[in-house]
Amino acid sequence: MNDEVPWPFAGRVAGLIAGSHPLAGTYHHDHLASDLQSIVLRANALVTSETGLTLPGDPDVVLVSRKEWVERNIASFRHILAPAEQRLVESSDISAAVGRRMVAVETGALLGFLSRRVLGQYELVLPTGDDGDSIAFVGSNILAMERAHQLRPAEFRMWIALHEAAHRAQFLGVPWMREHFLSLVERMVSAAQPSPLGRARSLVDRAVTARRERTGLIDERGLMGLFATPEQNEVLDEIQGLMCLLEGHGHVVMDRIGARMLTSQRRMAALLKARRSDPRTAAFFRLTGLEMKVRQYELGEKFVLAVEREAGWSALDRAWLTPDNLPTASEIEEPLRWLARTG
Repeated sequence: MNDEVPWPFAGRVAGLIAGSHPLAGTYHHDHLASDLQSIVLRANALVTSETGLTLPGDPDVVLVSRKEWVERNIASFRHILAPAEQRLVESSDISAAVGRRMVAVETGALLGFLSRRVLGQYELVLPTGDDGDSIAFVGSNILAMERAHQLRPAEFRMWIALHEAAHRAQFLGVPWMREHFLSLVERMVSAAQPSPLGRARSLVDRAVTARRERTGLIDERGLMGLFATPEQNEVLDEIQGLMCLLEGHGHVVMDRIGARMLTSQRRMAALLKARRSDPRTAAFFRLTGLEMKVRQYELGEKFVLAVEREAGWSALDRAWLTPDNLPTASEIEEPLRWLARTG
């Protein structure tokens, strides 16, 4: 009996949702591919100067289709989840065969939806399972944005590259960051517990509490938070605090560089902000937990700007010294507490 999640099925589900785009495979796509390498190299230099985080070498730059982006992420997931895959499947509260299918469907649906929206992604783990240092751009989505909103291609591509270069600086310029982040993911997956009855009881208790307190049963963590064990919730808090810092820091860096050198930066920033808060996707974001991702930009940016206002830009360097200095989820919303603790 095959005990693995049917990942190829997840890929087929994702492919149906991802769809295709008329500009995929055209000369526009080829021209974009020829531009990106030099754009990323320039973005790396700008981010290094802005942050003071030293970057080793140059990343691989890959231009992919939506389908290829899905395939790369599924391959990476397989390596990350392999040590705890059976535990993950058993925790789906249904018979093993159906549980495996459910995991595949849920993963495929989520990746298919994201493949229609993602513009770039810094890859920490390659599809081979090796440590990564590559940036993958989804060509058809970039071209579609440029065309739909009449954006200046050179400026929009640089702006996207700045964001991914900022993440690269965080994960490679801070020596311990990659291993720390992957260890949090490993702890999250390893904490899954195959206890359907206990999970069902917990869900009933939460429903009763939510009704009594007149709050929603599903919060910004989505279904993942709804079924998370207490151990997973602790890790989720750590991940939330870290990702708020990284997204907020990266967002501020890309905006500041962009404001100095890109005439359309303000318009592009407003466009992406509106895109993230699109009410047509709000329900999906809430169910899947992507609402937490969207809030990371807002909360993280407020945290970074508050720290700078109180103690100067260099005060953020405290966060890069040791994992113990990373802000917690609660400190993200109370920057003065973080400054007091690390100062």
